[in-house]
Amino acid sequence: MVSMFQTPLTAAEIKEKALSLGADIVGIADGAVMNANPPNPDDPQIPSDVTDHDADRVIVIGQRVSLGAARILDWSDRHKYVNDELTITALEEIALDLVRWLEKSGYPALVVPTTHVDPWRYDGNPETHIRPPISHEHAAVEAGLGTLGLNLQLLTPEYGPRVQLTAVLSSVPVEPDSRMEESLCLGPECGRCLSACPGDAIKQWDRDWAACNEHRQPHSFKEMSRYLESVIDEPDPEVQKKMLRNEDSFYLWTSILRGAGVVTGCRRCQDVCPVGADYEDLLKDALDHISEDTAVKQTRLASIQADEAAGNRGDAYPAQARWIGKFTD
Repeated sequence: MVSMFQTPLTAAEIKEKALSLGADIVGIADGAVMNANPPNPDDPQIPSDVTDHDADRVIVIGQRVSLGAARILDWSDRHKYVNDELTITALEEIALDLVRWLEKSGYPALVVPTTHVDPWRYDGNPETHIRPPISHEHAAVEAGLGTLGLNLQLLTPEYGPRVQLTAVLSSVPVEPDSRMEESLCLGPECGRCLSACPGDAIKQWDRDWAACNEHRQPHSFKEMSRYLESVIDEPDPEVQKKMLRNEDSFYLWTSILRGAGVVTGCRRCQDVCPVGADYEDLLKDALDHISEDTAVKQTRLASIQADEAAGNRGDAYPAQARWIGKFTD
């Protein structure tokens, strides 16, 4: 690119622009550092896989979710799905406006939303967990926005895990942010995410993605495929016809229409997390009691706590320690 067509920009100016467009948090990660530290070596999710030319910087943008929706206790309440989908839509518009602003300044850029998956990666098995081209949570940590928690969700000082994310890749040569060194997660001694999870998907610094996706994306492509198979396999024509016009088919249709239940779903682990400046004053009164907790979950949590006390953080921890951060004893 010819520098005469480029307006000099600073990291501070980019962040100020993103915030003025409606972002609640913004940070800038070094694309080369992310390329050198893939979160999943077997499935790297690195910026250079997206573009050969404009992945020098990964601008991570976040917007907080509706706290009113968080205070609704039923994980499957569609008001929660819709409110989160509206947040994602707003966030995508912010990111696109930022791309246009960067390109007017002479720096090519592109949006990589969390809802985007590469169809060429689909293996024909709807049970397979398909990741986006980059891990936005890991990018957010590299951009100095927070650290990963017990279930590998992003935790931020301002909103805990109650944020939606998107990313803008660009060639703009500005100073990247640094990672937070200290972990924000309270660890298994807290364990509220494990207690609240309806799919019992929380592990020790890990997550059972198959179990999580059943709730995180309750009307996903997998669920639509499963339902269509049940319609095709139904031998009774009258029952089959009714299956085309019932509650299940209606939810699938409305989810495709807006993405609610497809790109959004359960976030009970986010709702109940006590990390974040918003929790104590705005959420605790409604969310302090966790009705999903069971004796079985408490036994498993106690086992994890015992392992931690013995210095064993589990098999998944070493690979994610960079993004989880250091613990203060």
